[in-house]
Amino acid sequence: MSPGNDLNLPPLNPADLSFDHETPSVARSGPVPVKTAEDLEQVFDVPVTVSAVLGSSRIAVGDLLQIVPGAVLELDRRVGEAIDIFVNERLVARGEVVVVEDRLGVTMTEIIKADR
Repeated sequence: MSPGNDLNLPPLNPADLSFDHETPSVARSGPVPVKTAEDLEQVFDVPVTVSAVLGSSRIAVGDLLQIVPGAVLELDRRVGEAIDIFVNERLVARGEVVVVEDRLGVTMTEIIKADR
């Protein structure tokens, strides 16, 4: 038994290690498997909530109670400025409002990478 090896483990060969780049300082034994869209097939039917936020405004409750049909509520965005797209309340993209036939839609112009 080598010094400091109380578990009778075989010696570690650094060539057999791969490192998880998304989680620093984590080593795994063996090759890194290639992930494909088929690996995510289990979650394809999971429902999510998608929201496109045109802008926001902060007003007092008293002012909110005085809003009537036809009133204009000023938002913090300008015409033509990108809107935020959320999935389950997490910002995932920015985009622009488009008209598709007689409905509003959003085209994504930027995907936001999550910092973990």
